[in-house]
Amino acid sequence: MSFLTMLVTGLRLSAQGVASLAKHALVLAGALAVSLALAAYSHPDLLEQGEQWLYDRLYERKVAAASLDVEPAALDRVTAVDPLDLTEEQAAAVFWLSRKYKVAPEPLGALVAQAYQLGEKRGLDPKLILSVMAIESRFNPYAQSSVGAQGLMQVMTRVHEEKYQHFGGTLAAFDPVSNMQVGSLILKDCITRFGGVQAGLVCYVGAAKLPNDGGYSSKVLAVHQDLKEATRNSAKVLSRDFKLAQAKRSGEPQLHVGKALAKQATQAQGSKIQPVDAALGDLAALVEKGKSQARLLAHSGAEGAAPQATQ
Repeated sequence: MSFLTMLVTGLRLSAQGVASLAKHALVLAGALAVSLALAAYSHPDLLEQGEQWLYDRLYERKVAAASLDVEPAALDRVTAVDPLDLTEEQAAAVFWLSRKYKVAPEPLGALVAQAYQLGEKRGLDPKLILSVMAIESRFNPYAQSSVGAQGLMQVMTRVHEEKYQHFGGTLAAFDPVSNMQVGSLILKDCITRFGGVQAGLVCYVGAAKLPNDGGYSSKVLAVHQDLKEATRNSAKVLSRDFKLAQAKRSGEPQLHVGKALAKQATQAQGSKIQPVDAALGDLAALVEKGKSQARLLAHSGAEGAAPQATQ
């Protein structure tokens, strides 16, 4: 057999091998596709997971390709304060309001700090300012009523337009700090003109000439009372983690703070257990008294039975 014949035969065999391999690969790929289709049909959750995985990969690539503007000064536009930077009373107000109205503590920290500053400046209880905001907007700085009241303290912007000129115009109604400045000024004016907090609240809501205020003043005063109670009992409002972080920042040994917190918890638990202990003591006394009476009755019965047996 010549070399050329051998070469042709070898090439033919190689081609047949490649064709056979390709054929088997196609069969394997088809079988795999059918298996995947059956798995997806019988397990829809797998298909959903696969789609989610593919979407996540594509989204990550898209985000990675997108260019973001670098703004280191963006933090300066954020109205937020770490509660650790506040007094204990202010921090208690922050966490109580945060839990009640489902608002993050840090933005509330800025509002509480501002309320205390304005309270001192205007001669108002800062907790009253916060209570008005709670009822008016639930601490939503972008709130707007059907009659045009806007912002945290729901100031009627078109009525008090001139006041907002000090802050650059009426769009400042949606700036939390500016809205609180204007709102607290109006609240103070109402209280001064009408001679009291409740009457001032009626004026603030625009019901001074109406038969009633629809319960507005009562709602504000109820929140005000609860908030005062929370700040008076800050130890109950502030979490253990917050107290430890506060102690760490002030340099107080954490072990000492931990012992103090444990003592408070023990005292609180003891105050709950004491009534139960007293009740159990009373019950034990009653049982003992019952036993004594039973013994006396048994003894009396025995004495009565003895003469009868003699007769």
